[in-house]
Amino acid sequence: MDGSRVFVTGMGCVSAAGLGADRLWHAARGGHSCVSRVEFDRAWRNKVKIAARLEEFDPESYIEPGQLIFCDRFTQFAVAAADEAMVQAGFEPRQRLDDRTAVIIGTGIGGATTIDDKHYEMYYVREGRPDPTVVPRTMPNAATSHVSMRYGCKGPSFAISSACSSATQAIGLGAWFIRSGMVERAIVGGSEALITPSIFRAWEALRVLAPQACRPFSKGRNGMVLGEGAGVFVLESERSVERRNAEPLIELVGYGTTSDAGDIVRPDVNGAAGAMQDALRDAGIEAGSVDYVNAHGTGTVMNDMVETEALSKVFGAHLAALPVSSSKPIHGHGLGAAGALELVVTIMSVRDNFVPPTINWLEPDPKCLQDPVANIGRDGNIDIAMSNSFAFGGINAVLIVQSAR
Repeated sequence: MDGSRVFVTGMGCVSAAGLGADRLWHAARGGHSCVSRVEFDRAWRNKVKIAARLEEFDPESYIEPGQLIFCDRFTQFAVAAADEAMVQAGFEPRQRLDDRTAVIIGTGIGGATTIDDKHYEMYYVREGRPDPTVVPRTMPNAATSHVSMRYGCKGPSFAISSACSSATQAIGLGAWFIRSGMVERAIVGGSEALITPSIFRAWEALRVLAPQACRPFSKGRNGMVLGEGAGVFVLESERSVERRNAEPLIELVGYGTTSDAGDIVRPDVNGAAGAMQDALRDAGIEAGSVDYVNAHGTGTVMNDMVETEALSKVFGAHLAALPVSSSKPIHGHGLGAAGALELVVTIMSVRDNFVPPTINWLEPDPKCLQDPVANIGRDGNIDIAMSNSFAFGGINAVLIVQSAR
């Protein structure tokens, strides 16, 4: 490790709030839910009929026809978000970079839309020749590869697939690559587009989807709401920032990741707490220095209880004065993209010194946070913030950012 500091110089976002990081932040800051009723072209038998879905998106505005035929919806989202991030970082559109640039983009499933559509055609339509673009559209590394090709990035490139921790791990690994001296910059994040009839039905079978609203940490909560989108960030070493005279948005100071090595779906207090503690150690700060936590906060009964206990274990008495909120009721649970969407919110909370609310909250649950910034956001003096991601499979990942100095 050469100890290089890591800065975020650009970020881009596609979410149910629309195109652009500013739209997501406007929704999160104001407590405006992007969840609505979902309609599918094909008949489906689901009882839950709400999700945070982007209704209007024109991929042809971003991707040439010759490339678009190889791009599933999740790849399209990633390319659009990457374009925004690169422009904000000060790079020219489609600027060719080099072998000192890594690309790491996480996803839970990859080309879910293509998988659902083509399986339907295969088993029910049974007409026409097979589509030869299915494999390159569905592979989980497609988003990474298209972004890498788009900007001529010849350094390490790969996909992370760690369920709900995918994006956070991708971002953290990009920072580690920069610190190690392996690369000078990294395009990182997560993308997911799996609001399809079959996947929706599968999640409903787990009995974790809320039929009416996602209510993290609230009494009466009964599940999460699926979402989709992408968040992409340009990370750069201090040397790269100085050489380009770039203006950082924020500094990425800490990353921690652990494995529960326990149950495939039930979260573990020690694993979640360990990831937060590792991130604090990596950042070289004490728990009392954290000014805001964007919680994983899914709204499921078990997850919110476990995360509350883990937060108590890490922050102790400081937790009573520490603002903690969940933005998932705003943009939905983006699964492989969740950590990226939430890092956009976390970064903007630091830059605007504002704590976004946990909307849909009804009343305290004795086993959860008693005041998760309920329903109305508030001003705050935020210099350091944490973002949590805890995934099925017991994979935990945490990021810490600090205002750029």
